[in-house]
Amino acid sequence: MTTRLAVLYGGQSGEHEVSRRSAASILANLDRERYQVTEVLIDRDGGWHVGGRPTTLPQALRVLRAQDVVFPALHGPYGEDGTVSSLLEWLGVPYVGNGVFASAAGMDKGVTKRLLAAEGLRVSPGVTLRPGEELSPTDRQRLDLPIFVKPARAGSSLGVVKVDDWAGVPAALEQARQVDPKVLVEQGARGREIDVAVLQHPDGRVQAGPPLEIRVTGAGFFDYDAKYDGGAAFQIPAPLDAATTEVLQDRAIRAFRALDCRGLLRVDFFLPAEGSPEPIVNEVNTFPGFTAASQFPQIWAKAGLGFAELIDILIAGALVDQDGVRHGGLPRPAPTADLAGSGGRRSIT
Repeated sequence: MTTRLAVLYGGQSGEHEVSRRSAASILANLDRERYQVTEVLIDRDGGWHVGGRPTTLPQALRVLRAQDVVFPALHGPYGEDGTVSSLLEWLGVPYVGNGVFASAAGMDKGVTKRLLAAEGLRVSPGVTLRPGEELSPTDRQRLDLPIFVKPARAGSSLGVVKVDDWAGVPAALEQARQVDPKVLVEQGARGREIDVAVLQHPDGRVQAGPPLEIRVTGAGFFDYDAKYDGGAAFQIPAPLDAATTEVLQDRAIRAFRALDCRGLLRVDFFLPAEGSPEPIVNEVNTFPGFTAASQFPQIWAKAGLGFAELIDILIAGALVDQDGVRHGGLPRPAPTADLAGSGGRRSIT
């Protein structure tokens, strides 16, 4: 018996093309004897397409509702930020990956930092600036150069600017605010850049993969071009002693739990070059890239999980429904009469 699976991708964020690449990799590695696959695309203008054909939003929702499980391969706002998770919760359809809260909290870098700091994890000093706010003299005294100016709710390093001189702050804020009016200004961390992938298995077990070290060519940082145009090299596993590896994996799983994650998470660290050896959590990604160049699949491949097996684990986890608890972690409502032939799910007209 095949599982009806929709792969949902595209979206209106600046990461539309990244989402299409992730979806292409997922689609190429799905076992078509195991899954009956439907492609659902959201184009850059918000239009919906099912199986390559334009369709209305109500019809697209009917298609999603009819699936056994949905695999959202969306990155950035209007997808990875909890909006699509909320929609799928409302439809009552199981889906791969994080729920509404974890997705929304993980997308906002300032909120993420506060939640992780409350868990006792180390983060870099920083300040969140909302529209109209500027960096105060007090903040300049508190933060050491270089600083990074980041859109608070964007991924793939879109709009991120490294600032080495305070005179460059206004231009950096302007550039970041073209992506998101809410901005995080963060003290740069000096040290090795290490990523750890976290995977939740269908039995509930949470596993951290081997650490990956990022080496950026030249004097730049791990920006959009480095991520997707070959400007960085990955070493897996990172050359670390066993104790440091264990600490990194422990902190990654703690971040997973602090954000109430489900299914998967990638945690990006800096290992400080001096001072306290405690790793600094730089960012998290609640739906990391799934392209051929992406860290998450490469980490699990080194751990012995091929791309197809990794996808199977995530889908199987989405289908698990233990003790009548739905994906948002809330008790399921009592069954109601199905007057629209929707199999107990909400009717869409």
